[in-house]
Amino acid sequence: MSVNQDDWAALLDNHPIFDVPKAYQDNSEEALELSTKSLKASARNDGYALSRRRQAMALKDADLIVAVHKELRMTSLGDTKLGKSARSYKILHTPNIEFEIHQIVANPSGKLLAVAGAYQVAVVVLPRPGYSKLVSSTIECKSVQVGQFYHASTTSVPVAKIEWHPWGEAGSILMVMTVDGKLREYDISVDTEEPQQVLSFFPERKTKSFIAEDPAEREIASFTLGRGKADWGPLTIYTVTRSGDVYAICPYMPKNASIPSSYVHALECFIAAKQEFLLQGTSMSTSPLSTLYDYQRKYVSALVKQLPLGTVFPAVSRSVPMHPPHTIKSEPLRQGPFLLQPSPRTLEGSEGGDAADIAYLSFTSDDDEGNEGETERLGIVMIAYQDGKVDVCLDVEKVEARWESKQESSRELPMFAVYESIDLGLISMLRESSAEQSIMDLLQANHPLLYGDPMHDDRVYVTHAFGVHALDFGELLQCLSAALRTDDEEGSLLLQALEKSTATHVTAILNTFSVQRRCSNPVIAICIPNDIFLAYSILILTSVFRIICLPLTLRTDLSPSRNFQDAGSEPTSERDERILIPAEGPPAYVSLLEAEPFQLPSVLSQSSGLPSFPRMSVGASNTKNEFMLTPDTLRYLGAVVEGFISQSREVTLAHRAAEMRAALQRTEFQRQLEKCAEMMKKAEELRGPRYAQTESRVQKIMESHKKLTARLDRTLQLLIQQASPDLSESETKWFEELRRMKAEVFGAGRYDEGSLAARISLLKREYERNMSSLKNMAEKELQRKKQFAGSSQGLGISQAFELGERSHLERTKISELEKIIVRMASKLDLSVGRPPSELGVADSDV
Repeated sequence: MSVNQDDWAALLDNHPIFDVPKAYQDNSEEALELSTKSLKASARNDGYALSRRRQAMALKDADLIVAVHKELRMTSLGDTKLGKSARSYKILHTPNIEFEIHQIVANPSGKLLAVAGAYQVAVVVLPRPGYSKLVSSTIECKSVQVGQFYHASTTSVPVAKIEWHPWGEAGSILMVMTVDGKLREYDISVDTEEPQQVLSFFPERKTKSFIAEDPAEREIASFTLGRGKADWGPLTIYTVTRSGDVYAICPYMPKNASIPSSYVHALECFIAAKQEFLLQGTSMSTSPLSTLYDYQRKYVSALVKQLPLGTVFPAVSRSVPMHPPHTIKSEPLRQGPFLLQPSPRTLEGSEGGDAADIAYLSFTSDDDEGNEGETERLGIVMIAYQDGKVDVCLDVEKVEARWESKQESSRELPMFAVYESIDLGLISMLRESSAEQSIMDLLQANHPLLYGDPMHDDRVYVTHAFGVHALDFGELLQCLSAALRTDDEEGSLLLQALEKSTATHVTAILNTFSVQRRCSNPVIAICIPNDIFLAYSILILTSVFRIICLPLTLRTDLSPSRNFQDAGSEPTSERDERILIPAEGPPAYVSLLEAEPFQLPSVLSQSSGLPSFPRMSVGASNTKNEFMLTPDTLRYLGAVVEGFISQSREVTLAHRAAEMRAALQRTEFQRQLEKCAEMMKKAEELRGPRYAQTESRVQKIMESHKKLTARLDRTLQLLIQQASPDLSESETKWFEELRRMKAEVFGAGRYDEGSLAARISLLKREYERNMSSLKNMAEKELQRKKQFAGSSQGLGISQAFELGERSHLERTKISELEKIIVRMASKLDLSVGRPPSELGVADSDV
């Protein structure tokens, strides 16, 4: 039986790369599962808790890398898809990695792989393309441990998160965050032992002082980089503590960075606009922001000076190697903790779990490229907690660059606007599965992680110990985008948009919790292929090394129904300019359809490809006990069946509604066809005999109109003759004056030389005769000038003076003659050409 090449579930089913590690083969899968039996308090080192972040799978183009205990495995998904090779994998032999791998991250170039355990960090050089053709099952790979002085032994501070900086030169900047709030930047191409920069998010504790504080307030759970186009977002780094406090440091850029030149120019314009706005409002000397903006201008000016020639705006953007400016001696200020306004709600039945991860979602769409304004400055910050809560905050007041100074101590704290708090339903799921309170202890080992979709910026996946959820922010972002594009200085439209906007669409796509055994298989990795040769899907790996593949559907940014809504929301005046205004009275045709477009039922409009009900992936016990039917199992099955019945009922109702709509549209289509046939028949009648009759009638009307006009002229002439048969005195004088003027112009006879006509003809002949001679003189003068210009010898002073006098005299005579001719032509109302002097100048210019 042939296998569909885009069905990853069939292609990766029972793939040997996902075999259980040898260390767990002798034991059952219970050692890899999360249950009340295997739940243990995380080991602590110097008061710090170990991070439970897991990412054991990564993608490098079309290659899949899986971390299994201390081993790295690699296989080609492209070859698996095309069936070029049998299902196999290569082991990356890395002797320096002697620790259990918790996180793996590939760098932007796909040549390096960062590997992190509980305390250690290493970098592996990935093999080149074509490795799958090697016969050996093991590939020797160069690996090196990073910062052994800081991350080498179990006495070191635990690692919270590792990430490659997207603007690192050659993709070699690795950021390592430890739970004590130290962010170390390593340049793998320069030095793997000592960090290039160290950012500290917590001040050093004084040895002889005591401060009563929660330890969770000084333990970092995760960090993320900001985003933006023309602000300080890409140079901002956000962190979240286990207590939920958010801090930020700006500006931060790698020691050896590669920054797009367009961003530097945009940031320069942003700072200049802020300074100009500040000048319009208050004085630069008295405003407290003037010093800050001066520092920002100096920082950006130092970046602009590093741009090479040829990158002046608006030149094509390209990445430029840069280094952090040293014009400002002060260190960047740690800003925070952020105020969350209004305060996020607490989930029912939860005491408030620790924060686990933070992510920054930038709002950019294709239609904003030519309309870069407030929409590109909108960002969303998400904070995930252990109890299954995800706080969605709007970054309305973006962080700006600040440096440590005495004035900054009294500054107000930054703020995030809390839009909503999402409940993933973990607490209710555990309560429904068992009435025992001990089942709630499983949340202590839960560590939700946030992953963005590389294809759609408005979708985020949340992985946790009980499955995977998908968060869709499309409706929210589109609503805010439409409100921000309008010219609303008071903000009333934005407030209305926030009130009318729907909540984030939450979809449970995977459930790994077993109700019967009261245990779960935590998700340890998630990957979304972003390669043209791989189908758009999501790959999920659980702790028992089971792979779940769900196909996804590419969608457009705006659905057709939304396009119709946007078109219908245009002002009436604009639509009236394009559409004919209907006549008053009842309409000539009434449609059976409603004015609003048909809205597809929500149960049928899920175009993302995500399942309506979460897939089940639970590990089966290796024991041979029979299946035990318990009340908890019955309750769970009843809930699932009830959900299926409810959804099938909704699908049936939606199908009926769609059929009724289709029948109505068919009826309306038939009515419109009949109406169109009737209109075509009327048009043919107008074009046929009726048109000929109308045309003959119009001809008769035109002929009768001509007859009436001639009759009116005769009648008017008779009336004038009857009213005044003789000419009046004024009319007699006027006619005599006309005769005199005619004799003066045309003469008394044919050969009257004193008439104006004869004089004009004589003037024309003289003008033409003089004109030809003047043209010849102008040509000779032009040739003479060319000859004198080409020769190196010139006239003497006396000769030139005499020639100038003669030329001036002749020019004076010519100008007087031109004035006489022009004066005579004006009296005779004749139009003559340009004077020869002007004609000669124009010809010489040519």
